[in-house]
Amino acid sequence: MKNSDASSEMKFDGRALINGVRRAATSGATFDCVSPVDGRVLTQVARCDQSDVDDAVAAARAAFEDSRWRGKAPAQRKRIMIAFADQLLKHADELALTETLDMGKPVKYSRAVDVNSAANCLRWYGEAVDKIYDEIAPTASTGLALITREPVGVVGVIVPWNYPMIMAAWKIAPALAAGNSVVLKPSEKSPLTALRLAELALEAGIPPGVFNVVPGFGPEAGSPLALHMDVDCIAFTGSTRVGKQIHVMAGQSNLKRAWTELGGKSPNIVFADCPDLDRAVEAAVGSIFFNQGESCNAPSRLYVEASIKEAFLEKALALVPGYAPANPLDPATVMGAIVDRTQMNSVLRYIELGKSEGAKLLAGGEQALVASGGCYVQPTIFDGVKNEMTIAREEIFGPVLSVLSFTDAADVVRQANASVYGLQAAVWTRDINKAHGVARALRAGTVHVNQYDEDDITVPFGGFKQSGVGRDKSLHAFDKYTETKTTWIRIDSPV
Repeated sequence: MKNSDASSEMKFDGRALINGVRRAATSGATFDCVSPVDGRVLTQVARCDQSDVDDAVAAARAAFEDSRWRGKAPAQRKRIMIAFADQLLKHADELALTETLDMGKPVKYSRAVDVNSAANCLRWYGEAVDKIYDEIAPTASTGLALITREPVGVVGVIVPWNYPMIMAAWKIAPALAAGNSVVLKPSEKSPLTALRLAELALEAGIPPGVFNVVPGFGPEAGSPLALHMDVDCIAFTGSTRVGKQIHVMAGQSNLKRAWTELGGKSPNIVFADCPDLDRAVEAAVGSIFFNQGESCNAPSRLYVEASIKEAFLEKALALVPGYAPANPLDPATVMGAIVDRTQMNSVLRYIELGKSEGAKLLAGGEQALVASGGCYVQPTIFDGVKNEMTIAREEIFGPVLSVLSFTDAADVVRQANASVYGLQAAVWTRDINKAHGVARALRAGTVHVNQYDEDDITVPFGGFKQSGVGRDKSLHAFDKYTETKTTWIRIDSPV
């Protein structure tokens, strides 16, 4: 069956999942879940509020205190986490189609990237949890100091709409593997796969109450979770503006641990001695237009050395037609729909700002596929951009590339670092000294050299400055969801 045919037959359950049971919001309120593919209403979703968050946190706390999950041996939690990953792969086509209908990304990537990456994340943390050893401190012989990790308790998780499954997995996988209970608040723009993940977790053997999902809007469900006095840790991915509010709410409540992965305006620096210009062009274009540009780490600021800029742009513009927006349900589509009309209008507003501030529009710049009823924007490239322009400073979160030129390495590093963000960056050069020197000077959590966006679950993800606090992925993520305890035992030697 074709994806378009299958999508018309799909039914979605928008109710919350609390303590192992699907239920409506206490208030009975719902909101429409609208597909950006064609504007259709997919289902009504529970509009959870303080009352529902209280119920979910109470369920999570009860599950934590009676040790139904954290009391299991690490090897037992491992087996269940791996079974959870297997459930995602078993339902891969359903999850991919749901993600595409809900968020707008091409179904080929929902299936090959999002489902597989989420499953791999769950499996990896499951495999890791019974291979982490505690420590004994090198004290004097009169003492034995044990240094152990313990789960932090109830973890609140708030994730964005651009990679719903992957962002959820990056947080719930280490949190659950470590023995915590979780309350997840997905974005109201793309809540459906999170709700399905919670069902699959139950089917895999994660006990009721350990993983709860409360859909809803930020002020009504997200804020109560961040302010809750019985939540021990809050993990958030989203905008820097909201991330700052999360930290304030954590401090206003119980000083819960707050971990935030926030925005980015990543610089991509191409020197004239780039070892492979075609590869650099393909990476620059492909990475900014992937996921419709709705990626926090998108290399949206492209710095090209002046002597090669004309050749670079000629090659880049030749690739743009290949990223024309099309129906995301078509397996051949590589760029789909913007998540909703609000975000589409925001992207179009930034494009108008770019033109009004003097940048030169080379490609795109318009809404696409208007007759479809969906939310589509043409892949857009601006040249002649200056660092002080709005499109070079603010995160657009759409398929918009700003091109700047430079002649001096020290100057381009200064320009690249002149941002409130510091998530990722890249440098392209065949000079090993230049590569190391520029990479060291760039203030970013990840610096790519002669590639962009290569990735693995084994490496940490996060940023400097206002790009956030803490790291997702890798073993470092366990630091966010565990407490370090010292148990000091006095030894009076009998010999």
